[in-house]
Amino acid sequence: MRSKWFVLASVLILALALAGCGSRSSSDQAAPRTLSVTGVGTVYMTPDIAYVYMGVHTENADISAAVDENNRQTQAVVDALTGMGIAASDIQTSNFSVWGSQQYDPVTGASAGIVYMVDNTVYVTVRDLDRLPQVLDAAISAGANNINSLQFDVADKSAAMQEARQLAMENAASLAAELAGNAGLELGEIQNLSYSDSPPVYYGYGMGGGGGEGGAPTPINPGKLPLTVYLSITYEIR
Repeated sequence: MRSKWFVLASVLILALALAGCGSRSSSDQAAPRTLSVTGVGTVYMTPDIAYVYMGVHTENADISAAVDENNRQTQAVVDALTGMGIAASDIQTSNFSVWGSQQYDPVTGASAGIVYMVDNTVYVTVRDLDRLPQVLDAAISAGANNINSLQFDVADKSAAMQEARQLAMENAASLAAELAGNAGLELGEIQNLSYSDSPPVYYGYGMGGGGGEGGAPTPINPGKLPLTVYLSITYEIR
């Protein structure tokens, strides 16, 4: 019986020793050396679409008169937009509000009654940028006295995104090769890769107040929209 316990104890000791060796050997393995870089690719796009908020603001001591005048003026603006070729589906009401503002006599400070203010704003998509100045002028002539937040965009960015990603990859690879060469190292396989992009920068434009007919069209310059891609790559080095 004693011999059996001796054999069992010997087996357990040997197993523990082997486990310890295996643990030490795995911990002794050196972690791979790596080099991480970030490549940047930027493409400049020509806008082909615009979004603009435009609306009508009216005031009157009679709330019904203020609303009626706003409705008439807003409908005239919408009719002018459709007359310029803007599709009805590209004209969306974004705000309609009515509120009262207490007025005071500037000399005595006494209450001068309430003036009711009405705002009706539509969000308009302009798909023909060549006609954008005429669209804005037509809206103003029809009664729009609040135009703001003009934004330019590109309807289809897929080709620009692909080009920016390619540029970012080339930039990252070139940077990694330069750094490794300067350090006397060689690049190995890619260990990790992550990607992000920044949306185009929109150019804002604001204007207010109505205008009469005639005169030169409102000058508008869409410029260029930058689209930037960031690509982070981790290489093994040896």
